[in-house]
Amino acid sequence: MGDIIKAKSWVQIYQVVLPAGKRAPQVPDDTKKVPLELKVKGFLKEDAKMKDNVEIKTVTNRTLKGKLIEVNPSYEHKFGKMIPELLRIGSQIREIIKEEV
Repeated sequence: MGDIIKAKSWVQIYQVVLPAGKRAPQVPDDTKKVPLELKVKGFLKEDAKMKDNVEIKTVTNRTLKGKLIEVNPSYEHKFGKMIPELLRIGSQIREIIKEEV
């Protein structure tokens, strides 16, 4: 019934922020016809299966909920494939700075 994705895995979630018909009145008509969608990458907080509703923690320490849609997602800006070692650098540096102060 689907593989278990382990907590702390790098994943992407999806959520509908505003359904079609609930968008702001000033948006163009073609935009009003589609939902406002959000995709966010982060670290999975608990073990889950694909398409489960889950919580993630982003690299900026935000906690968000959504449907699990991808494991180890790459960035699509064409700067290369995701490098797992780089994901934790920001939090590691903050810890080092705290220790130094």
